[in-house]
Amino acid sequence: MRGELDALLQAAEDAAPIESVDVVARILERRFGADEVSFLFLDVVGQGVVRLPRAGTPRQARGTARRMRLPGSRYERVLRTQELLQEEERAGEDEGGRRYRLVAPVTNRGDCVGLLELVVPHVDDAVRDAVAQAAHALAYVVVTDRRFTDLYHWGGRTSGMSLAAEIQHQLLPTAATCEAAQFTLACGLAPANDVGGDTYDYSLDQGSLHLSITDAMGHDTASALLATLTVNALRQSRRAEGDVLAQACAAHDALAEHARGMTTGQLFDVALDTGECRIVNAGHPWPLLLRDGRVEEVPLKVNLPFGVPAPVEYEVQPFRFQSGDRLVLLTDGMRERESADVDLPGILLVTADEHPREAVRALIDAVHDVCSEGLPDDATVMVLDWRGSRSGRRDSDAGADI
Repeated sequence: MRGELDALLQAAEDAAPIESVDVVARILERRFGADEVSFLFLDVVGQGVVRLPRAGTPRQARGTARRMRLPGSRYERVLRTQELLQEEERAGEDEGGRRYRLVAPVTNRGDCVGLLELVVPHVDDAVRDAVAQAAHALAYVVVTDRRFTDLYHWGGRTSGMSLAAEIQHQLLPTAATCEAAQFTLACGLAPANDVGGDTYDYSLDQGSLHLSITDAMGHDTASALLATLTVNALRQSRRAEGDVLAQACAAHDALAEHARGMTTGQLFDVALDTGECRIVNAGHPWPLLLRDGRVEEVPLKVNLPFGVPAPVEYEVQPFRFQSGDRLVLLTDGMRERESADVDLPGILLVTADEHPREAVRALIDAVHDVCSEGLPDDATVMVLDWRGSRSGRRDSDAGADI
């Protein structure tokens, strides 16, 4: 199979970025006599999936792409379990009477890129393994090619996106999940009806994991622009090797000089070899910590928000992870107004043994459920599982293991 995977990846690389998925589809059609081969990707709010149109589909026809609801579907089952799904289907007598639908997760380092779906006339362990391997390879193809085309951005937008939402979406990391030997991180943002300025960010370097979660004052485009200044000031300082204190000062100075508004934020710098953290809390809600079967708030000292028109001194506070900890960072949209009715600790306890992706999904779904007329404020959450310093490969709780 290794030789076939190499050939598949080479063929995809040789194709234009908008055609590489089609090339993979044609290879699978020939290899297994498959039909209905397609790639499906999640919409931007994670509530539906959309089939990627074949290359050459007229632009006007793309707008008719069918969006399928995710909750309760076979696609949700595959995304949640990260396991290939096989379903038997009846076919006409001239087709042999039986066909088999296979749906495989297309996932890269824990980040759910989408799904590969195809129908084959025959299935056995070799076919299932080959399809699963092809789906894994397809993840790398899509992650690479979406840098060069808007096709994947278009596909996830099943309704109009405001300018504020566009700005907010582009501020986020391209992957909502990251897995490494020491940790698994999953993030989610549910935008309000009028975008509320929430963002999250992370970066992994040789010795540290850097996290930030921010909430810009106001709504709509003004808050999105405020969030833009905040996030890019933090990134500029971080990429210049500034620590959390330098990053906090950079964000504050940028807002004080270029904007009229404030942003709350929480910055973490986690040492991968020890689990020791350095934290700055700029007016942000306390995190939640699930440790030894109990959920408690982490009582951080709260400094003033970034950009407040007053003298500010930010304080770096220590925290140390223990193996098995689950830390949850969130914005006030997860806790205020109607969201205050959500039992966050209860959800964390119920999902304690599940992948952080599932904890994020459960938390955001619960907020959607209580806000029947739409979210009054952005609701953002980051869930970090800490396993501790160790050698070896990353541990995915849903899919590939060590």
